Amino acid sequence: TQYSFKEVFGTVVVQKELFDVVAKPLVEDLIRGKNGLLFTYGVTGSGKTHTMTGSPGDGGLLPRCLAMIFNSIGPFQAKRFVFKLDDKNGVDVQSEVEALLERQRRDALPIPKTPAGKRQLDPEFADMIDVQDHCRAEEVDEDNVYGVFVSYIEIYNNYIYDLLEEAPFDSIKPKWNNCNTPVRNGDFVPPQSKILREDQNHNMYVAGCTEVEVKSTEEAFEVFWRAGQKKRRIANTQLNRESSRSHSVFIIKLAQAPLDADGDNVLQEKEQIILSQLSLVDLAGSERTNRTKAEGNRLREAGNINQSLMTLRTCIEVLRENQLYGTNKMVPYRDSKLTHLFKNYFDGEGKVRMIVCVNPKAEDYEESLQVMRFAEMTQEVEVARPMDRPLCGLTPGRRLRNQAFREELSRKLELRGGPVGAGPEEPSAAELFFQSFPPLPSCELLDINDDQTLPKLIEALEQRHKMRQMLAEEFAKNVLAFKTMLQEFDSSVASKENYIQGKLAEKEKTITGQRTELERLEKKIKTLEYKIEILEKTATIYEEDKRNLQQELESKSQKLQRQASDKRRLEARLQGMVAETSLKWEKECERRVAAKQLEMQNKLWVKDEKLKQLKAIVTEPRAERPERPSREREREKPLPRSVSPSPATSTPVAPLRPRRSRSAGERWVDHRPPSHVPTETLLQPRVPRAITVEAPSERALARCDRYLLTHQELASDGEIQTKLIKGDVFKTRGGGQAVQFTDIETLKQESPTGRKRRSSPPNPDPAGDAAELEWTDVETRCSVAVEMRAGSALGPGFQHHAQPK
Repeated sequence: TQYSFKEVFGTVVVQKELFDVVAKPLVEDLIRGKNGLLFTYGVTGSGKTHTMTGSPGDGGLLPRCLAMIFNSIGPFQAKRFVFKLDDKNGVDVQSEVEALLERQRRDALPIPKTPAGKRQLDPEFADMIDVQDHCRAEEVDEDNVYGVFVSYIEIYNNYIYDLLEEAPFDSIKPKWNNCNTPVRNGDFVPPQSKILREDQNHNMYVAGCTEVEVKSTEEAFEVFWRAGQKKRRIANTQLNRESSRSHSVFIIKLAQAPLDADGDNVLQEKEQIILSQLSLVDLAGSERTNRTKAEGNRLREAGNINQSLMTLRTCIEVLRENQLYGTNKMVPYRDSKLTHLFKNYFDGEGKVRMIVCVNPKAEDYEESLQVMRFAEMTQEVEVARPMDRPLCGLTPGRRLRNQAFREELSRKLELRGGPVGAGPEEPSAAELFFQSFPPLPSCELLDINDDQTLPKLIEALEQRHKMRQMLAEEFAKNVLAFKTMLQEFDSSVASKENYIQGKLAEKEKTITGQRTELERLEKKIKTLEYKIEILEKTATIYEEDKRNLQQELESKSQKLQRQASDKRRLEARLQGMVAETSLKWEKECERRVAAKQLEMQNKLWVKDEKLKQLKAIVTEPRAERPERPSREREREKPLPRSVSPSPATSTPVAPLRPRRSRSAGERWVDHRPPSHVPTETLLQPRVPRAITVEAPSERALARCDRYLLTHQELASDGEIQTKLIKGDVFKTRGGGQAVQFTDIETLKQESPTGRKRRSSPPNPDPAGDAAELEWTDVETRCSVAVEMRAGSALGPGFQHHAQPK
């Protein structure tokens, strides 16, 4: 299996090479005011903690990052407590006086501290921070002052704990009873977990986390090692002797603010403060419980570790899917404290780097494949980079010019011994005081007998002595008055101090009550957050069940719809088949009944004729039968045939007179129902320029002027009777069509056997009357016999032509 990454390091790579490629760009961005996230990822025992902290003589990424930060900003660090972090993930700037008072107050606390210059490093980690290359950032703003703050937390069983908290972290552990609940013990104080909050810039932070201001690499690493690393939870498993049971996060915050226009003091504007942070995360290794042989607490820890890493993988996959396919799925950051804490980095508030540690052991093959596949997939996720913040607008190079000015001023003061000025010097207060004295006369004695110079000098000195005494008395009076004023001021200050102390005591009581209330509210908030998490998980489960039930309901409803449509289609098909079969059998029954009736009528007629002949033979008194005429005679003299109608005719009943359409160009709608039976008669209704339809439609009616409905019914004699119902088509006011019926024509089919038989021709011949009485007139009339074919309709079948007798 092949995987591709931006950089691959071998097994013998040194820490410096790894730091230059991976971590150094993040430190440079931190100094420029940008955020960064670096975490190590891999299976347990693959070297993640070693990559982060290093070993004696070869420091890892964390001490090298600290060394590069302090090597870059060392000369430009602000004094301690100039920057002060608040409880809302922000930073305030204090003046030099406020910072001095804060330092004095901290120094007055009974906490033994060792000066930074005399601090003895722990030999356990002294070799880790002894970095010899002195790496520095290239672009450092020298007109800014900097302050470094560090914090150290761990995420254990999806709870956040502060490793720098002064409270006892792992005191006497409670005893557990048979119900798997701790026995009440007053000596046990469980560590207090922290909660995540969101600041005004929508960045996540750990509320109430301890943040220590450090001034050197040694101090920062000592905080990391002594206060934090000793408290981190590790345990001995089957795969690793010192396996990390939690995710550790070491956060480095860098606050920077510009100097004022003179380059002396920090600019007292909170908007100009830039706070950036670098998070170094040492993830706990993913592991399989069947390999670690974990039980009890170790098993629960492994489950929480794997769950948080699975949430991290899910968030990365959703981000990748949103970017590749343009979707807007919600990223489940809140499913784990680890992903919720670094939500801003994945949303584009900083640069993210991941180091994948791989163990070449054959036993870790399956886990290593999963790690490599996830790490390769994360490279396809792109996060937006934040924009650089605008500059303050002051002149660059203020610090250097101020330092040069001070050095030049001190040099000139040393050369001239006084203040240096370009214009004339103003006299001091002492010089003005001495100028108010009377001037001394000349003290030069040129002659022994000179008796004027010394008396003048004595007189001038006496005058100066008197003035000095007067000034001394006045000074003593002023001193006494000033002392009185000072005493009064001291008394007023003392009374004010007492008043202030009383007010402070009241305020402290109020603050204590408010703190108690805050603690109560924080506990309530934690309880509510826990309930909210449970409700969110329950809601997630219910939503999943709801989606599954909706999908099942949709599938069943679709199945029911398909079954209903199949049922309707089958019913329509069966109805059509039933109607067709019924119509077919009705026609067959009608045909058979008509055929049977015709057959019976023919038989009855034959019997009647035979009976008539028999009766005529019996009743006639003739002794001799008449001679039968020959065929030639019959051919020479044909007998007159009785009038007989055609075998099948169509006789219109009403109306009798023919009708003609009003216009030769009119179009008809010929409405013939599907049950129409063709009569096969010679006379058929013919409609020119007609549109034949089985059911009337608005479109057909709109194109025609006349309407014809063909209706068939069975008459009383068993024959089919056809009615032609006619009507006019006209448009309605609403835009439709209406039909007004105007005429009805009836077409009726009759059988010749149904007519009344005639026993003699209309004009008999008296001469041949005697010869013809012995024969019936049936043969005379039926020179053309009609024979019905079985199974036929009402029309004639075969025709037989016979010669008359």
